Amino acid sequence: MQFTVTDAPARERFEARDEAGAVVGFVTYQLTGSIIAYTHTEVDPAYEGRGVGSTLARAVLDDARGKGRTVVPICPFIADWVVKHPEYEGIVVRSTRKIK
Repeated sequence: MQFTVTDAPARERFEARDEAGAVVGFVTYQLTGSIIAYTHTEVDPAYEGRGVGSTLARAVLDDARGKGRTVVPICPFIADWVVKHPEYEGIVVRSTRKIK
């Protein structure tokens, strides 16, 4: 199954949609200038284990990189995902503590 991720700036979140267009997950954020803080990731329980979270994480980090933004991974899922994908370390701020 393919998922499409789009930015919904009015809601301050990126949304993952399935092939039928239903929202199956999202990542919320707060944007201040060139700094973006990812605050929460949520996946519909019916879609857990299908790669929605990873698709969202890669999409939001690619978006930040493409726009020259600095990422603050407040969301534990995003923070952990970045540890497993060191190719994004260059855009991530590590001087803040993770909130659990």
